[in-house]
Amino acid sequence: MVDPVERLVLRVPETADLERLFALYSDPRVWGPDPVSRQDDRAQTEQMIANWRAAWARDGLGMWTAWDGDEFVGIGGCAVRFAVAWNLGFRLRPACWGRGYAHEISAAGIAAARRRRPELPVTAFLVEGNDRSLRTVERLGLKRVWRGPDAGNPDPTAIRLLYSDQLLEPNVLTALTER
Repeated sequence: MVDPVERLVLRVPETADLERLFALYSDPRVWGPDPVSRQDDRAQTEQMIANWRAAWARDGLGMWTAWDGDEFVGIGGCAVRFAVAWNLGFRLRPACWGRGYAHEISAAGIAAARRRRPELPVTAFLVEGNDRSLRTVERLGLKRVWRGPDAGNPDPTAIRLLYSDQLLEPNVLTALTER
């Protein structure tokens, strides 16, 4: 599936993307605000690609790789999380920061999610202090609905924030925050 978005082409990740995705997820400038996402071996990246492709097969939508012409920009999109919500995510190569790509990728992901399963809320998780991602999520119209400990983070004081495009039912909030 190719989905043109303003200046970007968004496509389903392929196994051929392994090296560029490993470089993205192993770059400390990229995972620094969220060390849980750090990858230090290619097997993790291979599994991530397989999981993303499985989401596409299961839900008809998932994470994209984003391209501006021949330049790999990063990843982003929406994937169903715990069967109760779309979860928005994005990661960009540092050379591509500050150019509006995160907003473009995210807006396309939200639009696709709403077309696919409009009954599900659109959510985004981020670590408190990740101001770049926070600005993007807020510009997209998502509002903070939860703040709590960031399970699995090597920093025991880290705080995870949950944003949503709507108020969440208690069972949805529980499913998203207690795992």
